[in-house]
Amino acid sequence: MEAERGPVIEDRTFVGVWIVLLFLTLLLVVSGKLFHEALSVPALLTITPLKAGLVFYYFMHLKHEGPLLRTMVFVTLATLVVFIGLLFVDISYR
Repeated sequence: MEAERGPVIEDRTFVGVWIVLLFLTLLLVVSGKLFHEALSVPALLTITPLKAGLVFYYFMHLKHEGPLLRTMVFVTLATLVVFIGLLFVDISYR
C-alpha cells in the first residue's frame, strides 16, 4: 500500500527562501548593532514576524494547507501580536 504524498516543491524554492532568511537575519544583526534602541526595536519587531511567516509558509508547508488551518494560524499569531503590543503599552506607562 502506497502512502499519499504531498505536493512536490523544488529545491531551489527552499534554497531561495533560506537565502532570504539569511539576509533578514543579517538585517536583524545590523539593526541591533547600528541603530539606537528606539529604532532597533521596531525594526526587530517588523523583521522577525516576516521571518516566521516565511518559515511557516514554506518550511512548515502552510502554503499547501486548507483555509481553515491558515485562518487558525493567522488568528493565533494576531492574538499574540495584540498581547505583545499591550505589554509594550503597559511597560511604556510605568
